[in-house]
Amino acid sequence: MRLGLAQLNPTVGDLAGNRQKILAAYAALVAQGAELVVFPELAVCGYPPRDLLFKRRFVPDVAESLAQIAAAVGAVPALIGTVEANTSGKGRPFFNSAAFCYRGAVVAMARKCLLPTYDVFDEDRYFEPANSPAVIDHAGLRIGVTICEDIWTHPMISTRRLYSGRVPVEQLAEQKCALMVNLSASPWYSSKENLRQNLVVAEAARSLGCPVAYVNAVGGNDELIFDGRSHVVDASGQLTAGFAAFAEEVRVVEVGPVVPHAPASTPPFVATAAPIAPSFTQDELPDIYHALVLGVRDYAHKTGFKRALVALSGGIDSALVAVIAAEALGKENVTGVSLPSAISSQHSRDDARFLAENLGIRFETIRIADVVNEAEKVLWHLFSQTARDVTEENIQARVRGVLMMALSNKFGSLLLTTGNKSEMAVGYCTLYGDMCGGLAVISDVFKTQVYALSRWINREKEIIPHNTIDKAPSAELRPNQTDQDSLPPYDQLDAILRGYVEEGLSSRDLIANGFPEPVVKDVVRKVDLNEYKRKQAAPGLKITPLAFGVGRRIPIVQKYVS
Repeated sequence: MRLGLAQLNPTVGDLAGNRQKILAAYAALVAQGAELVVFPELAVCGYPPRDLLFKRRFVPDVAESLAQIAAAVGAVPALIGTVEANTSGKGRPFFNSAAFCYRGAVVAMARKCLLPTYDVFDEDRYFEPANSPAVIDHAGLRIGVTICEDIWTHPMISTRRLYSGRVPVEQLAEQKCALMVNLSASPWYSSKENLRQNLVVAEAARSLGCPVAYVNAVGGNDELIFDGRSHVVDASGQLTAGFAAFAEEVRVVEVGPVVPHAPASTPPFVATAAPIAPSFTQDELPDIYHALVLGVRDYAHKTGFKRALVALSGGIDSALVAVIAAEALGKENVTGVSLPSAISSQHSRDDARFLAENLGIRFETIRIADVVNEAEKVLWHLFSQTARDVTEENIQARVRGVLMMALSNKFGSLLLTTGNKSEMAVGYCTLYGDMCGGLAVISDVFKTQVYALSRWINREKEIIPHNTIDKAPSAELRPNQTDQDSLPPYDQLDAILRGYVEEGLSSRDLIANGFPEPVVKDVVRKVDLNEYKRKQAAPGLKITPLAFGVGRRIPIVQKYVS
């Protein structure tokens, strides 16, 4: 069988645009000789649709769009991810389904069995689970159909415990399938592809004794980034075809029957092409970089922005964001703005300008000292009996926020915030100041990763000024300030944050692991106190298993101390 795999980048709710993509990919794959075409999960409406599903016309409109797609499907069938209304009168109102389209109609539906409800997922809010996966008989072949989470059931995966009873792969093992396909919209995080390929998909193939074709979405939708990396493995779990990372790809994979011991009516399949090296995987740093570029590009374009603004402080965080923005949107569509105050050093101003020159982006300077002075003057009669403190420092950051938002409004440019995960975690950022903006590009990137990415960017030539990377990091809100006046060294801070934020360790656990008790308690206190800031932050691109945002739901008002 010649399988056509359509690794597409849908936009949530863009039914017409998604339909156009699906039909174009179908036509191209049929022209290449595909005998079955497979699309990602919820390709018709985009993933995740979230509460769009509750709009009264949304699901009927999805059904109408699917009908139009099916009408264009001919003798080559297509499996397409879609939303299906649950008309039984019982359970949740919808199914997460795969429509089997053939000769102008939807002739069968396969429904998702396992509904993830953890981290960024809340499918149990909308969908009713199927009791068992579907098996579709076509052209004398039995094809098992699973949807994303249905194959994430290996005992070594922690989420396996969420599902009781026999899981879909175990149920399909009894069905003597010749092939299993999995339609996915599997959000990416760093290093996930190895787990997915080597444990999830490969183990499913070995359990079933047949090849598995995994078709994943690609692109950015809100904070989620989908990496694609669709692939096919043979019955032994060996990779036989791998698709690109972070890019659309439409390709036919040759799969042919071989029958050593199986009945002729249900021949197993293996890919006839020689096994390939998994060249569609990447090392961690380029993976993160390309994910962030895709996330910025899709967030901007899918929300209607063509241009972006970055406040360039001369520091490493804003430099990294500017590099990503220029790559994502084109250097001609990015403006870097230096906003020096009376405190700003000359080297920081120079570093901001050098960066803009290296990138070829537009560069503007707005001096804020006079604005800050005027703000302090109007507050003087209220502040005169108090000592200067962080309040006056934050006036500078908030003046910058006001001016950058004015530029965003006037010129229709997306303002990108530049705070990293280390700063966001401990509140080393100014609400309504440097936190102003429409997208937090690196809010899930630890400071140590920011340095590593910056050095990787400079691997061939100086793009980010060496001085930006080498100098001590500073917010420059008071004379001779450095980050380490308020924070522990970033390698130590990030290790503590990984344990506390991502792994759920308590302060007692961290102290037992050898971190200094005063440092741990100070970091934990800052993380807990600054939940209110993070709730008001711009949406941030997710690159780790647990990012700040919809996947982390810590109350603001709470008194638990661990």
